[in-house]
Amino acid sequence: MAHVITGRLADQVRRVGREQADPQAMPFAAVLEPARVQRVIEALGGQVRACVLSPLVTFYGFLAQVISADQSCRQALAALLAWLGPTGGALPSGDDGPYCKARQRLPQGLPQQLARQVGAELQQRAGRATLLQGRPIKVVDGTTLSMPDTPANQQAYPQARTQKPGLGFPVMRLVAVFCLHCGALLQAAGGPYRGKQTGEMGLLRTLLDHFRPGDIVLGDRYFCSYWQVALLAQRGVDSLMRMHQRRRVDFRQGRRLGHDDHVVVWSKPALKPDWMEQEVYDALPRELTVREVRVRLAVPGFRVKVLVLATTLLDPQLYPATELALAFRARWHAELDLRAIKVALRMDVLRCKSPAMVQKEIWMHLLAYNLVRTVMARAAQQAQRAPRQISFTAAVQLLRSFAPTLALLEAGWVPWMDQVLLGALARQVVGDRPDRVEPRAVKRRPKPHRLLQEPRVRARKRLLRHA
Repeated sequence: MAHVITGRLADQVRRVGREQADPQAMPFAAVLEPARVQRVIEALGGQVRACVLSPLVTFYGFLAQVISADQSCRQALAALLAWLGPTGGALPSGDDGPYCKARQRLPQGLPQQLARQVGAELQQRAGRATLLQGRPIKVVDGTTLSMPDTPANQQAYPQARTQKPGLGFPVMRLVAVFCLHCGALLQAAGGPYRGKQTGEMGLLRTLLDHFRPGDIVLGDRYFCSYWQVALLAQRGVDSLMRMHQRRRVDFRQGRRLGHDDHVVVWSKPALKPDWMEQEVYDALPRELTVREVRVRLAVPGFRVKVLVLATTLLDPQLYPATELALAFRARWHAELDLRAIKVALRMDVLRCKSPAMVQKEIWMHLLAYNLVRTVMARAAQQAQRAPRQISFTAAVQLLRSFAPTLALLEAGWVPWMDQVLLGALARQVVGDRPDRVEPRAVKRRPKPHRLLQEPRVRARKRLLRHA
């Protein structure tokens, strides 16, 4: 029986390679070949099933589903039928129920482990930027996601208190860490929208061990606290953040480095926060040396005119104030990366109805994001451009359009078509629009539907009663 299972699994690997995993069939298959996925599945204790919807086939179907413009399970099953049909082998039934159950059987950490591996490899291959002595700069930012209103999701990710019961949706808070140079997603952590230790600071603390000595963490003012800066410095990690609005800044004090540039000492608060253990509190230094830089912006239309940066990069010769300001301005790339994941890959509103599947869906989106970034990096390298000069939305559109053609081509034509794809992608350059100013408003009005002010079940009963 074992040789039968092995033979069928090898046949499924070959069939998967026609569209998703053969380097001659998909542009990013070299970093996600079936053998690699299969090794992770086996390492995580995944079941080897002698069926059409094996873990390997289901994984690639799930990956194609999150990249597709129509992310429904019915469309994913239709794609599998069209893909496996020409092979002459067994086909899944027309019901999407078995496919949904096959997704549930996938190992929980499979997409998470692959997403982190692909992101780390992309960061290593992309090289380093010229900012801040070429040191690795990692940008931290947070966002929220919505999901179906099911009892299980509500229990794991309660809705906001401002919403009435039965009218809101479960909300998850997500904190992501990106590579500033190439845009690769390196780490992420999610949790409930409300509750103790569920804020962005709490989620970031769960990721501290993933930072390496020599890294520079770039964040907004929300992350700028003594505890966060000290915990990063304890690991040999520098930080560059906007000063928190509650901390008083006086440039008449401290050691002056230049105009609007000085070094001061932050004292450790006397009271230990509830979330911190006593051993961790005692290990933190009593004083923390921090450099504060004031930046004045004279750009018409910009909302912010003056901002103060706090950093542990103390040497003004190695890290001039102007370069610190340029690096912090690049922090906006994290907002664009989150928008790319939520809008271009449609992760803003999730589809899965259980917390376990929600986690798989999120990490499958993040894996797809890193794979698209890998293709963009290849195109940028061939065109001698920076990775972020290529449009992410254009890359997703081209991959969606080229995938059916690549699946039908003969093996000899696939490398040529792959170069056509990379050449077309290299021409999709993001417009150079420095100091762009646009209003944060929407011109097109939504349709004038009335808002649902009561649970849907109650509203339906009321309509039937009146009818």
